Amino acid sequence: QEQLVESGGGSVQPGASLRLSCTASGYIHPNYCMGWFRQAPGKERVGVAAFAPDGTTTYGDPSVEGRFTASKDSARNILFLQMNSLRPEDSAMYYCAVGVCPTTTIPDVVSWGQGTQVTVSS
Repeated sequence: QEQLVESGGGSVQPGASLRLSCTASGYIHPNYCMGWFRQAPGKERVGVAAFAPDGTTTYGDPSVEGRFTASKDSARNILFLQMNSLRPEDSAMYYCAVGVCPTTTIPDVVSWGQGTQVTVSS
């Protein structure tokens, strides 16, 4: 059973950067993708970015392209999300997920982390 633990969230001003980390433990199917979702209050959870075993990154939200970068330390099984030029609309709970590739929609997901809060406000 895989376990996912996120860290790195916080409160920042618009234009700032944050890097989220997701440490995975337990058995993770070698063909699974790892991804990031986010959920703002009153809104549905949506896929942000996902990282495939072959190194391909898929961005599920066009608003983050060019600002967010997903990467993975495969040796330590840690998924990262580098978030630059943060905007107030990026405020949300960010969740790490593992699932069937591309892991950009909720039905793809087989396991969730507990989430880490990101708040962007002046």
